Amino acid sequence: MPPGQVQTTKLPILHLGDVPKFNPKTWRLRIKGEIEKPIELTFDQLLALPRTLSVSDFHCVTSWSRFDNKWEGLLLRDLIEIAHLLPGAKFVSFEAEGGYHTSLPLDVAKEDNVILAWRLDGADLDPAHGWPLRLVVPKKYAYKSAKWVRVVRFLDSDTPGYWEQRGYSNNADPWKEERLVK
Repeated sequence: MPPGQVQTTKLPILHLGDVPKFNPKTWRLRIKGEIEKPIELTFDQLLALPRTLSVSDFHCVTSWSRFDNKWEGLLLRDLIEIAHLLPGAKFVSFEAEGGYHTSLPLDVAKEDNVILAWRLDGADLDPAHGWPLRLVVPKKYAYKSAKWVRVVRFLDSDTPGYWEQRGYSNNADPWKEERLVK
């Protein structure tokens, strides 16, 4: 357990704004930026990509942790392979419904358990937990695990995310209690 955290068996619901409606006929995941050619995937095309089950812990900056979550979806490193990055790509930004965004260094994004998930513990994600697509970054606080992801953008430089612009740590390491910028 990271310092300052308490264990929960539930997955509390925290987010900005309303839960967006999902229409599988119009929903698209867009991959852009420092890649050979922009990609746009329908939900069915996303589901047809290699699927992985990844078990990891989940830590919220508000001090709760939930252990052994079984996320199912597309590993981000597999999406990176499909995207054919240009040499200048060093970061990846995630844009979600409602204007939420966050970013990661490329080396973090390529870690074995960073996943774009649409299932949790054997069931489709609940809409309040990010259905149809949520980023999960187990080694970071949950504000790096954006819900309702719509755009994955590869960048040559970092852009601070929603919470990082408001004083939260860009590194977000729960083991070092990197909650706020000091």
